[in-house]
Amino acid sequence: MLMIYMNPVTWDALPERERREIFAGHERFVAMVTESGEMIRTEALADPSTGAAVRVRQGAVHATDGPYAVAEEHLCGYYLVECPDRERAVELAALIPDARYTGVEVRPMMDGAAPDL
Repeated sequence: MLMIYMNPVTWDALPERERREIFAGHERFVAMVTESGEMIRTEALADPSTGAAVRVRQGAVHATDGPYAVAEEHLCGYYLVECPDRERAVELAALIPDARYTGVEVRPMMDGAAPDL
């Protein structure tokens, strides 16, 4: 999974021309990984302020508005791709336009088996 992070302040400070270029870069990226057969799924996430953090403590449900963690960057979307190895995943992550501004985290998916504990 290629997880894209963005700082809302950084995003808001970008000129409209640069934002359009980021979106165009995502379109090119989607076309490339779709054509290569590596694309499985992609989703963009709404601003973290529109979400809720849910915790259950001693049987009681606690929900708070917005993100639970105080962070400058928040997960804003992801690409789920199938790659032969970590090196290819890193190569793809570097092609995502947001990597120029914040970060793209590469994480393998668990194959459904329980992890060794």
